[in-house]
Amino acid sequence: MSKLSLPKDKIKVVLLEGVHPLAEQAFKKNGYNNIHYLKGTPEPDALKQLLADAHILGIRSRTFVNKEILDSCEKLMAIGTFCIGTNQIDLEKARNHGIPVFNAPFSNTRSVAELVLAEIIFLMRGIPQKNAAAHRGEWQKTAEGSFEIRGKNLGIVGFGHIGSQLGVIAESLGMKVYFYDIENKLPMGNAQHTETLNELLAKVDVLSLHVPSTSVTKNMIGKAQLDKMKPGSLLVNAARGDVVVIEDLIASLDSGHIKGAALDVFPEEPSSNNDPFISQLIKYDQVIITPHIGGSTLEAQVNIAKEVSQKLLKYSNNGSTSSSVNFPQVSLPEIKDNQSRVMHIHKNQPGMLEKVNHIFTIHSMNITALHLQTEGEIGYVIMDVDCNDVDELKSELQEIEGTLRVRVLHG
Repeated sequence: MSKLSLPKDKIKVVLLEGVHPLAEQAFKKNGYNNIHYLKGTPEPDALKQLLADAHILGIRSRTFVNKEILDSCEKLMAIGTFCIGTNQIDLEKARNHGIPVFNAPFSNTRSVAELVLAEIIFLMRGIPQKNAAAHRGEWQKTAEGSFEIRGKNLGIVGFGHIGSQLGVIAESLGMKVYFYDIENKLPMGNAQHTETLNELLAKVDVLSLHVPSTSVTKNMIGKAQLDKMKPGSLLVNAARGDVVVIEDLIASLDSGHIKGAALDVFPEEPSSNNDPFISQLIKYDQVIITPHIGGSTLEAQVNIAKEVSQKLLKYSNNGSTSSSVNFPQVSLPEIKDNQSRVMHIHKNQPGMLEKVNHIFTIHSMNITALHLQTEGEIGYVIMDVDCNDVDELKSELQEIEGTLRVRVLHG
């Protein structure tokens, strides 16, 4: 079992936004007792104060970790987002501070896919309108405008983990699945790839969006794209709020070209459950509105808590950065007894490894294992040595120009 150069009870772990209690339990089980668990997120000034001496931060989607926050957190060494998205973090700034960021890209995949499929069935049957009418005391017992999903064409934009799983489930219920992705993706089941987005739009009865928020995907579904869809088709967005131009969707709903829609994400969302939700879409019976809960099932939250906490613990305990979204990825073995692991995070510039090795040579330290990985502007070198007294060496490594962070672990 490795030992941190800084005792575990001195490492401050901050968990915000009421992440699942299993995360806190995982840290405590590993000997981390300086844990600050909050149900919400402090205001920016209070957040900076809370994180001023924090080493590990766990958040969900509502805590924004920007340049100003990162610049004020000199001790912060790792961030975990207990969700899929990492848009709430300035990833480049975190990387340049030597802070790897971890997320949970797979843990809520099934939950999102199930919600989308349920919404597709409801939209096809006209359930939202009938439900709203019933709440007003109206009785709309009719088959008009109500269809089975079997035999209908489902178009998926973004054939990643969620999109591909949705395709498999939908196909098992008899839908014909088509997908479009800017990257080459292996079809799952009988799903068919389309060469262009426009080709997909013209082909499908239901369009479901599963793309990240990028400069390419922002407003990717607007008037021009909606007009290319079949009259009476349906739209589901469980991706990101800025992917669909809401004003254009409203115009298409008003004209009847788009029969119905389901949205789980919005360009502007309340910062807490105590704030009001404001949208022009609330007046449309044929629109299902859910409060960004695609991955909000108990099963998903348990899986996310386990996945992200284990990634943070592996980095803290042995330096592994596998699956980090902004950092060189290295998977490391356990440290052997009576050895030290020296981790040097630096700017990726010529001569850096030579300077690091020179210091080890001066101290006559035998390097028993060496790992080096670079990504963009960052380099990450890990050296295991047959020595536990490395304080002087650590100080000298920190003096190398271009060094961002030096960590030491002991076997």
